[in-house]
Amino acid sequence: MSKIHKGDQVILNTGKDKGKRGTVLSILDSGHVVVEGLNLAKKHAKPNPMKGITGGIINKEMPIDISNVALFNSATKKADRAGYKVLKDGKKVRVFKSNGEAVDA
Repeated sequence: MSKIHKGDQVILNTGKDKGKRGTVLSILDSGHVVVEGLNLAKKHAKPNPMKGITGGIINKEMPIDISNVALFNSATKKADRAGYKVLKDGKKVRVFKSNGEAVDA
């Protein structure tokens, strides 16, 4: 079970885009994530009039290993780790390790 979910704000820890922030678009089964605007690669695309795709060179977000991204904590404005905490009513929530605040709040 991954502690990073679709729609989370993350910061990249390594690579050419180190320190940049983006939103998780999807999580792949291979332990990789696709982050909006990060790890861009130029890809050649064939034109496909049926789908309305024009041909040419496009910038595409490529998958990044999930270990190379960290959750963005808006309170501290830094990268942070996440953990789980069970509330009194039995509900399980994700919390930041540094200050114990809920991630999804």
